[in-house]
Amino acid sequence: MHAASGYAASGPQFLGHPRGLATLFFTEMWERFTYYGMRALLVLFLADTARGGFGLEDKIATAIYGLYISASYILCLPGGWIADRLIGARRAVWHGGILIAIGNALLAIGSSTPTFYGGLMVIVCGVGLLKPNVSTMVADLYPEGGGRRDAGFTIFYMGINLGAFLGPIITGLLAQHYGWRPAFAAGSILMIAGLIQYRAFQHHLGEAGLRISDAHGTHTAVATRRGWLTVGALAAGLVLVYLLVLTGVVRIDPLTLAQTAGVLLAVIAIGYFAYMFLFAGLNGVERKRMLVILFLFVGCALFWAGFEQTGASLNLFAERYVDRTIDAFDFVIPTAWFQSLNAVFILIFATPFSMLWVALAKRNLDPSAPAKFGLGLVLLGLGFLFMVAAASIVARGEQAMPYLLVLTYLLHTYGELCLSPVGLSYVTKLAPSRFVSQMMGVWFLATSVGNLSAGLLSGMFETDNLAAMPAQFMNFVYFIVGAGVLLLLLSRPVKKLMGGIK
Repeated sequence: MHAASGYAASGPQFLGHPRGLATLFFTEMWERFTYYGMRALLVLFLADTARGGFGLEDKIATAIYGLYISASYILCLPGGWIADRLIGARRAVWHGGILIAIGNALLAIGSSTPTFYGGLMVIVCGVGLLKPNVSTMVADLYPEGGGRRDAGFTIFYMGINLGAFLGPIITGLLAQHYGWRPAFAAGSILMIAGLIQYRAFQHHLGEAGLRISDAHGTHTAVATRRGWLTVGALAAGLVLVYLLVLTGVVRIDPLTLAQTAGVLLAVIAIGYFAYMFLFAGLNGVERKRMLVILFLFVGCALFWAGFEQTGASLNLFAERYVDRTIDAFDFVIPTAWFQSLNAVFILIFATPFSMLWVALAKRNLDPSAPAKFGLGLVLLGLGFLFMVAAASIVARGEQAMPYLLVLTYLLHTYGELCLSPVGLSYVTKLAPSRFVSQMMGVWFLATSVGNLSAGLLSGMFETDNLAAMPAQFMNFVYFIVGAGVLLLLLSRPVKKLMGGIK
């Protein structure tokens, strides 16, 4: 670790930071490009009947979307474990990027549903390997910790949002003018570009990502062999299931699979919290703090269930019912471009929100974490009011104006800026010290539950029943705002359970 520290302090610099930060910045930027580019196109492609898509029912398309984004988060848990115990973060990022590039290539050439779904499976495995471990490597560049590390992560997150902005812009333009396949191919090509620069400049990383942790005592060859056997068995199981589906021996209905996965994730969550309260040997203070974590878990799942309508019901609405034509330039705005708004708004408003919390804290008015969760949900729900207005216009037989969708995404981003930055931070603060790593997994589980729920909820929209759409969006307003208000009302008693943690 001393070598890494010295390297980070005195090696080549990037904006006053270790040069390795640039390597990881661009690696993650292109990975996020592929993820958000794919997220913007997936439902549109699956539901498309006119330009070479699969022509699936909306509820099937959005169920697949929910499974995809849910798996992208839940597989970060085994991805982190593989890096920690078997190969290290640096190799995990490399192999994850390779899988993402291969998966996107399969989408580009996948003229059949088995090939396309196989590509999705490969991509989520790659994301699970790359996403958690590239952040770990950023932390490794700053063994001294402190404000410099925080500033480094701020720059790194700019790369994430830059990729999230560029992905839908470029893939959306390609899909509209050249078809779906070139758009999917762009993700593969640019992930390969990211891998090339990652390998070419990895010498700037020093020792970051090379360490294999030893969380349970002496690291033995037996433990390593067992780990590889576990990974091999899981991989073989996935391949076997895929081959059975490919050959028609097993038939899987995506909607049923998504519903089953949702029940399974809920059972896992309930079972875990029940175990923690009943059998984990928690003392009184720890039990109270676990109640707060449960409160945050529910708030997180509810938030992402609404927020991730972005790539599902809101995406389909923009495609079918929004006037996207700019007459002055004879140009039709690609539907996927609306998916870039969140990244733009985060880049614009993240700093003002951070300054707002600091200013409120100086006056002892900073909302508690539970209150911020409630506020985030209220803002998310209010964003759907603009969709009620848009749907009412469509119900009259007209096309909705784009600014209504823009305002929806603006309020959704405000909600995200209230909730997302504090979630994992407070979960790790509140967790008993011996369970901190598990709590990080619980947070990924909450996000995964919310993401899967988003796909299932979106499938309930009657997109052909225009008269019903305003009421359907209004139900989102009632439920999400109601949940947010409830969380706000409970925030004060919940704050008392935190035991002085701020």
